[in-house]
Amino acid sequence: MKMMFAAATALIAIASPAVAQDRWDWSGGRPGMTDFRMVGPGVRILYPELRETRRGRAFVMRNFDRNHDRFLTIFEARQANRAFAQIAGPRLRGFDWDARDSGYVVEERGGRGGWDRGAMHGYGFRQTARGAMMRLDEDVLFATDSDVLRPGAIDKLRPLASYLRANPGVRVAIDGYTDSRGTDAHNQDLSERRAASVRSAFDAMGVTRARFSVAGHGERDPVATNATAAGMRLNRRVEVTLLGRRASEF
Repeated sequence: MKMMFAAATALIAIASPAVAQDRWDWSGGRPGMTDFRMVGPGVRILYPELRETRRGRAFVMRNFDRNHDRFLTIFEARQANRAFAQIAGPRLRGFDWDARDSGYVVEERGGRGGWDRGAMHGYGFRQTARGAMMRLDEDVLFATDSDVLRPGAIDKLRPLASYLRANPGVRVAIDGYTDSRGTDAHNQDLSERRAASVRSAFDAMGVTRARFSVAGHGERDPVATNATAAGMRLNRRVEVTLLGRRASEF
């Protein structure tokens, strides 16, 4: 239990009050309504407030059961825990579910339409056949061989999250890549987990209506040689593509 709450505290430290209020679906789980039951390996790692309360189970199933099959995977449970830790702050136990019934508004800052045009320009989007693509190096997002986002990564992603909240119809592809060190299986798994972590960060910042595709490519498609340290560093990256958008828009 102490380890779970410590993890929640770490997540809270990287979140700002501006994104603590979100657009999650809070309906369901009230007295007299259907009680949401969950199965799957993810159930056991949920915070007790999510696993053991009617409202908590409804929150998880309405927002994180992607296949609507009532089967909770480890990945879905981790997403739910991260979002809930940011919302609840240090008061995970005894969370006031009734206060959520009136709905929430996400704070938007800067730029037209609630997003910061200057910050979006700073990402340096490049035009690709799929759309406007930005590249984030491993050093910006993760520690070596880890899929846990650095605290500064959240700040880096926040302007993009504001843009996506203001433009809910924009579809997004998140692609993870590694260098050639390690086995193919390890690199593939790491690239998938890193791409999923970036998606989870957007989830926690209230980007619930945008349509994402998430993929890991391991050591495939390098952008530089893997024969040098500098080249390997460039190959360890996550690419975020706004599908069908023009880089010139930013």
